[in-house]
Amino acid sequence: MKSFYLKRIISMLITIILITTLTFTMMHSIPGGPFTRERPVPDEILRALNAKYNLDDPLPVQYLNYMKGLITFDLGPSYSKIGTSVNDLIESGFPASAKIGLMATVIIVAIGIPLGVISALKQNKPIDYAVMFLATLGITVPSFVVATVIIYFFAGKLGWIPSFGINDPKGYIGPVIALAGYSLSFVTRLTRSSMLEVLRQDYIRTARANGIKEFSVIMRHAMKNALIPVVTYVGPMIAAILTGSFVIEKIFAIPGIGRHFVESVNNRDYTTIMGITVFYAVFYLIMVFLVDVAYTLIDPRIKFREEK
Repeated sequence: MKSFYLKRIISMLITIILITTLTFTMMHSIPGGPFTRERPVPDEILRALNAKYNLDDPLPVQYLNYMKGLITFDLGPSYSKIGTSVNDLIESGFPASAKIGLMATVIIVAIGIPLGVISALKQNKPIDYAVMFLATLGITVPSFVVATVIIYFFAGKLGWIPSFGINDPKGYIGPVIALAGYSLSFVTRLTRSSMLEVLRQDYIRTARANGIKEFSVIMRHAMKNALIPVVTYVGPMIAAILTGSFVIEKIFAIPGIGRHFVESVNNRDYTTIMGITVFYAVFYLIMVFLVDVAYTLIDPRIKFREEK
């Protein structure tokens, strides 16, 4: 068990180094620089800015300096927002993204899993067809289309919710629904298919033949195995949702981490792009690691053996 976790932690560190290196290389291979604008900047000012941020150093030196800062959790200054560090941008943007993401995650798990189970238990019945129709619709319609429809009808025509911002509690309704739509539909379909597969297993038929109540068969025997594929998807999904949806935050004008990333791409803000990418990668890897831990909690039969 310990060796497994140690190997996973080492692989996570290697992955972070590879992602950082790849992002750094890609950023510096793009023509131009963080201070390149449509209106040319005087050469004297450009040289002064490059010297201030050490951008005139050789690339290997810049890379080593960035990695040193990364070790101490210093993601560097923002080139587009003078006087602001990347740490400050993440610290200011993540709470808004996390609030929306947490609400969306609760809705996805609390509604998606029960709907999938009910649909599996009522296979080929009207409720199953209705749930699958809605789930298929939720998967096929892009989130930005859902967001646009919400803004047009519920904000513009009916005036039930604000069209932008989250200053009002009602402001969370639009982005949360738009953000949760696809994953909710996917979790519902995944839970249904996984539950149907488990219900066909011999040990389920044996449990029913032994007179065990149907509720116990479903909750104590079928659910544990049926949830394993769902947990595999939900872990990385949480990381993606909590760190913010770039498109949704842009549409609803939410000051989250996604909006900072979009702005940094438009402004060629190297450090902000790399900082948010690394932050997202670390969060994602942590959630994948927690998924492995959750396996043993859901089904105690799953153990990670020590390698001799």
